[in-house]
Amino acid sequence: QVQLVESGGGLVQVGGSLRLACAASGGTFSSYDMFWYRQAPGKEREFVAAIGANGGKLVYADSAKGRFTISRDNAKNTVWLQIHSLTPEDTAIYYCNAADGFDSWGQGTQVTVSS
Repeated sequence: QVQLVESGGGLVQVGGSLRLACAASGGTFSSYDMFWYRQAPGKEREFVAAIGANGGKLVYADSAKGRFTISRDNAKNTVWLQIHSLTPEDTAIYYCNAADGFDSWGQGTQVTVSS
């Protein structure tokens, strides 16, 4: 089982940018497809982006296309989510997830976008 810790969230003005990070430990990071999800207040958790184990496959939710970029560095055991042109609708807790056979999740990092 892999342990995941998200970071990089914060309070940002409309139109700003953030780069979220997910640091992994344990398991074999380079073997796992990685995912980002988010959960806004009062709403269910939703898929945001995915990246294949070697970085060769990228998948985005329609709401994320064009403004979100998922990337990874297996040498650093880290996956990132770059977000630009932030809007209040992006306000949510963002979670990292690993397809490691245990459906491992991080604790989440809060993104708040002010009007």
